[in-house]
Amino acid sequence: MFTVKTPAEALAVIRGAFLPLGDTERVPLAAAVGRVAAEDGLAGEFVPAFTRSTVDGYAVRAADTFGCSDSLPALLRPAGKIEMGEAPAFSLEAGCCAAIPTGGALPDGADAVVMVEFSETFGGDVGVLKPVAPGENLIYQGDDAQPGQVLFAKGRRLTPADVGARAALGSPGTLAVVKKPVVGILSTGNELVPADQTPRAGEIRDVNSDLLAALMISFGAQPVCYGIIRDEEQPLREALATALNECDAVLLSGGSSVGEKDHTAALIAERGEILFHGLAVKPGKPTILGKVGNKPVFGLPGHPAAAYFVTRVFVREALARLTGETLSERTPTAVLDEPVGSNHGRAEFVPVTLYERGGKTFAHPLHSKSGLVAPLAKADGFCMIDADCEGLPAGSEIAVREV
Repeated sequence: MFTVKTPAEALAVIRGAFLPLGDTERVPLAAAVGRVAAEDGLAGEFVPAFTRSTVDGYAVRAADTFGCSDSLPALLRPAGKIEMGEAPAFSLEAGCCAAIPTGGALPDGADAVVMVEFSETFGGDVGVLKPVAPGENLIYQGDDAQPGQVLFAKGRRLTPADVGARAALGSPGTLAVVKKPVVGILSTGNELVPADQTPRAGEIRDVNSDLLAALMISFGAQPVCYGIIRDEEQPLREALATALNECDAVLLSGGSSVGEKDHTAALIAERGEILFHGLAVKPGKPTILGKVGNKPVFGLPGHPAAAYFVTRVFVREALARLTGETLSERTPTAVLDEPVGSNHGRAEFVPVTLYERGGKTFAHPLHSKSGLVAPLAKADGFCMIDADCEGLPAGSEIAVREV
């Protein structure tokens, strides 16, 4: 029999059971995208290193332009020209201006830039046709970053923008990241055949090996697939031993229920301990979580949709514990366009498609069974209906998590 955990209870168990692996490596900047930062990204200098113009035009003292207009331009004497990549060799005095390109360094004495579109030449002078305020059309020294500022925190999954920010600070060309955890994947079942084979009567293709491997890659882990294991105790025992020896975590797909041939829980218990057997979720009730040393071992339902949701929510949390990743997830809201029934005494995962209408985002539920995977491929996201909720009427606002 199952002794089920609620989703919140299961997540709490996971967070308290596993410690970060602590293994790090340095990788080239571009290769760091999607990896977990092993240290804070600290700025060691001002970015930009100098105050610069954001437009082509003229560096000025803003006070010299106050009150000017098309009919009464402010006449300023050219004091020089600023070249890209060079520091100005002069200071700007009152009543003067200096031609400056976009990105050029502002000379001392100047505090604004007039766009070239709002200037005309009058003999040897420059006429300013529109006043500017101090700081207008400028990026100041340190606007992007200042020494000691944290650009990204340890545990963050790095984005392309993080990589760009690090490059702007004179990075040595590499970043310290957490090594990818290695996750072993075993599919169990006498009815399974490889995905590239045509099943005979009574057989089905092994979906979960590829599905789980793809999920591991999306989580920043390194999957190792051990193939299809028969529903027999000794072959499964041997495969589990090999995976535990070679991997940081193990996922066993199928064999997590309480049937006569479901050996997963007993074999995990032989080598470690069972943290829970049963989740109060639909689909995914027969899920097992074991612990062997500091290695999480999940017994997942064989049905692809059930395996997907359990992996997406609970295995992901366990991997975050191993890498030290700080999980953060956008959950935009949407309005249900039809009612969803749910009266199972379990939290329920419901895949949805999203569309816009009248300035609002609507969610359309995709009704499916745990053995079906095609609806997941059509989904834009999913929501979770609480166990104590008997369903949601049309018009309900839901939080949508990405698939």
